[in-house]
Amino acid sequence: MRLALDEAERGRGTTSPNPMVGAVIVRDGAILATGFHARAGGPHAEVVALEAAGEAARGATMFVTLEPCCHTGRTGPCTEALLAAGIARVVVGAMDPNPRVAGGGVARLRAAGVEVETGLLAEQCEAQNEAFRRWIVSGRPFVTLKLAQSLDGRIAARSGDSRWVSGEAARAEVHALRAESDAVMVGSGTALADDPRLTVRDAPAPGGQPLRVLVDGALRVPLGARLFEGTAEAGLVVATREPADGPEALARRAAGAEVLSLPGRGAAAGRVALDALMDALGSRAARPVTSLLVEGGGALAGALIAGDLVDALRLYVAPLLIGGDGVPSVGALGLDAVAAAPRFSIDAVRRVGDDVCIEARRARREEAG
Repeated sequence: MRLALDEAERGRGTTSPNPMVGAVIVRDGAILATGFHARAGGPHAEVVALEAAGEAARGATMFVTLEPCCHTGRTGPCTEALLAAGIARVVVGAMDPNPRVAGGGVARLRAAGVEVETGLLAEQCEAQNEAFRRWIVSGRPFVTLKLAQSLDGRIAARSGDSRWVSGEAARAEVHALRAESDAVMVGSGTALADDPRLTVRDAPAPGGQPLRVLVDGALRVPLGARLFEGTAEAGLVVATREPADGPEALARRAAGAEVLSLPGRGAAAGRVALDALMDALGSRAARPVTSLLVEGGGALAGALIAGDLVDALRLYVAPLLIGGDGVPSVGALGLDAVAAAPRFSIDAVRRVGDDVCIEARRARREEAG
């Protein structure tokens, strides 16, 4: 199963909106074949492994990181391929949360006389596809908030200058994160201050450039910004509270951007409705966003955390002090008591060049559509 997990990793960044899956076929302790799912619409890991094993698969055992599918999508059901190949035993890592499967694959195999075991390295298998699991259940992307801050929690000097808080090694790592994500998002403040491109430049991008998402409530970011360059190669979504048929919105559409008019309501009036934005990104017809990397700034970070829309945190802490007049890494959350603060569990703390990276995730919660 560990080998199957390694195989599945070979599809990271290229399988969305499908999950990563790895498969290994074994007989008498010897590995006959391996396979992984490389791209949405392509053959699934089980089929790749079966084709590699050929007739040797008959009577053998397959280890697979995710429950085999039992429905027809762009490819046929893997359960039928397993039965046709004569696999005698299947060991499943994680059950598929997709409502079209959700135990149906295991049930189909057992009904046909195949011995099935489930739950081997389930935690690791589930974690590998946390973005897919979040999206397939809730319809919203898995949101990773990346922050680069000083020791005293500042992301920029009082002038707004933030180049560079983090070091070169951390910045290279962030490009790899972009390559693994379906989309990368910033707020208008960051776009105006840094004029980023949000493209992958310092890492391989086998899945192509991620979609760029700009949260620009008042449409302040000018059309000359670098985000509006190359919209054919790396698409751009502009989320705003302004009318969709207004002249500024129409000008951005003419520049190749996809404009979403999502005005907030109630206490959030005057802002972009971020929960509606997550729904819109997760349901895009062209390319659903299952994983979203948010790169700033502080106001957007605060709004996402306050709205309980952040699933994981990637915090790079640089060995410098900016001072209390600098820009805080997270905007106001409106808390009256520490007990009400959103809590994260720390998964890892590691050195990245001269910086320290803290990886954390939001406490588990019930996901609902």
